[in-house]
Amino acid sequence: MKIIVNNSSMQPIYEQIVEQVKGLIMKGTLKEEELLPSVRTLAKDLRVSTLTVKKAYDALEQEGFIITVHGKGSFVACANQNIMLEEKKKEVEADLEMAIRKGRSCGMSNQEITDLFQIILEE
Repeated sequence: MKIIVNNSSMQPIYEQIVEQVKGLIMKGTLKEEELLPSVRTLAKDLRVSTLTVKKAYDALEQEGFIITVHGKGSFVACANQNIMLEEKKKEVEADLEMAIRKGRSCGMSNQEITDLFQIILEE
């Protein structure tokens, strides 16, 4: 499992892990029921605290992306299409928010942003 942690990022390390694991699951790189590295193994590979990886795995489990079986490890959960679709919608929303902020930062009005959005939609 290829995960890259950016220690100089403002984003907490556990969130970086969560986002990257979600991405690998949504792309199909990590398959349903696939065994993930143990908390200790991943922590050692990433050179981070085991508590950081545990927090990431707990968040992934809470969101329904992985299942942890005591004594056996953490596995990719059954691919719930509704969860996957909701995650993709969140990504689109975040991208649109970033585009709007960029537009406003260069002085575009809401109407100009809306007009541009309409033009792009028609392409």
